Amino acid sequence: MEKIFCALWGADPQKLLTEVTKKLANTGAKNIRINIQDAAVEDGAGLIQSRGDPLPNAILQFWLSSSNEIFRNACDAIVNEYCDRFDSWLVAESQIITNEKHPPQSEQRCAGFSQIAFLTLPPGMDWQEWRNVWRDYHTQIAIDTQSNFEYVQNLVIEPLTKGAVPYVAIVEECFPIEALTDPFVFFDAAGDQEKFDQNLAAMMESCGRFIAPGTIDVFPTSQYNFG
Repeated sequence: MEKIFCALWGADPQKLLTEVTKKLANTGAKNIRINIQDAAVEDGAGLIQSRGDPLPNAILQFWLSSSNEIFRNACDAIVNEYCDRFDSWLVAESQIITNEKHPPQSEQRCAGFSQIAFLTLPPGMDWQEWRNVWRDYHTQIAIDTQSNFEYVQNLVIEPLTKGAVPYVAIVEECFPIEALTDPFVFFDAAGDQEKFDQNLAAMMESCGRFIAPGTIDVFPTSQYNFG
């Protein structure tokens, strides 16, 4: 099985949750997940980061037996029908923190919110060095300094659509809903100024090692799981 990650622009959220999921399932897609920028996360505008291009309003993730074009065409046609445009990538998923605290219920909004981060390779940085810093060093920092109850790293293997943004990784992390507006909750330091300062400093130092300012896209979403 291979995992496909899609970013959608101009998508109809309601149709994604009802029509698209059923049609994709009929083509053989498994473990479908929809992430939507909706009213439930609009208070999290302060968490948004952008490279400058318009951000997608929805994310679609699913697994197929093969991402080869001849097996993926039916899925691409379905997705294309329900948005203005989409980019997709083949990714290798790594479950860093499995959501055992708030297990998702099929077809229902997951607790809290899900933050999606699209990462690009910093100018002048070697890919292997970037990968080592992100996977082998930063992973533990992210676990130790945040209130995330789900943490998924998706290493981009290759783009699947022509002209797709050259992301090298896509990260999804779930947080308590209070973390949308309260950085102390976000950094797992509610009511503790010293812990907050330490966690924030550790996170910023770590991110600075493999992320260049203005080169990533980050935004909060509501997460839905199917199947």
